[in-house]
Amino acid sequence: MATPEEAHDCTPEAEIMSVLDQNDELEDEPPLPKIRETPEDIKQEAIVNTLAFHPNEDIIAAGDIDGDIYLYSYSCTEGKNKELWSSGHHLKSCRKVAFSSDGEKLFSVSKDKAVHIMDVEAGKLVTRIPKAHSKPINALRLVDENVIATGDDEGTLKVWDMRKGTSFMSLKHHEDYISDIAVDQAKKTLLTSSGDGTMGVFNIKRRRFELLSEFQNGDLTSVSIMKRGRKVVCGSGEGTIYIFNWNGFGATSDRFAVQAESIDSIVPITDSLLCAASMDGVIRAISILPNRVVGSIGQHAGEPIEELACSRDTRFVASCAHDQLIKFWDVSSLPKTSVSDYRRRKKKDGRLKALSSKALGGGGDFFSGLLDTNEETDKTEEVEHDDSDEEDDSESD
Repeated sequence: MATPEEAHDCTPEAEIMSVLDQNDELEDEPPLPKIRETPEDIKQEAIVNTLAFHPNEDIIAAGDIDGDIYLYSYSCTEGKNKELWSSGHHLKSCRKVAFSSDGEKLFSVSKDKAVHIMDVEAGKLVTRIPKAHSKPINALRLVDENVIATGDDEGTLKVWDMRKGTSFMSLKHHEDYISDIAVDQAKKTLLTSSGDGTMGVFNIKRRRFELLSEFQNGDLTSVSIMKRGRKVVCGSGEGTIYIFNWNGFGATSDRFAVQAESIDSIVPITDSLLCAASMDGVIRAISILPNRVVGSIGQHAGEPIEELACSRDTRFVASCAHDQLIKFWDVSSLPKTSVSDYRRRKKKDGRLKALSSKALGGGGDFFSGLLDTNEETDKTEEVEHDDSDEEDDSESD
């Protein structure tokens, strides 16, 4: 039998107070962290020239025009992006950063003509090669754990044995800056794109120059190997993408004009799809053979984009632009994209198809080859082919 005191405690007023106390305790608990589709933007104090994702962890490196390098951990949890360390060892603008394959070292090149190697965990400079070139260095490519290639503003390519800290190749065949360097899977051939409008081919094993391509209109700004090593793709300052057959480097096998002010940086997502950045601030997803602008993954509104980088799991593309922001874009759906062999009619509103919830339409009119399952394809619709015969080109592989 309940005591009078216990009976008093069970009054309706006591029960109400108990519920209110419980509500107060719930209100005192911190709200659950918000999970975003992509990491938050990272604001920098200066324009960032270059980005690189860590090969094993959720870490990104950035180099800016003041010569500073920053290392960040990134997360889709709101408020969890974190600066790990920064380095100001370069005396002038940092032009390129790249992680070693094990993620333990971060390589960088600069307008100060030096090559630096940082210890990623400690954030300390471990190797410095001053005056690595006689002119400012613009391009960097890691060939393997011991060999790197660098290109400078006057077209000189150097290949380095980092165990000795010396170059074993130094060749000048370009008449203008080297903008980008690519290496084949066999680590035998280096490809360079240049401001003189040519692509260079160099044999690492034989330590010699092979050939230059024919001159293209405008600067070649970037170079990547695609289609399982059968095609080489170059972006250009005039907004045209040039395609070469492997072992057919002298002349292009195909080209197509993207309605963009320029193609300043390209990053492959799959063997057939790449993302391209432009001076107009738009990042376009582009199919190679069939040649189509698939849509927009995002933009830095009206701000020229310096570089793109793709994460190790192909989930994110990061971009840096003149707005001093590092932005992340979700491209996880791109590998599942199907692209038609035929072009559709020009879209009436002239907007790029947005490929993510963050993407905003931008750029000029384009032909879309993206299959739309919600729309019945009209087989009688007028079809336009590329100026070049893509089917013949594919058969020549």
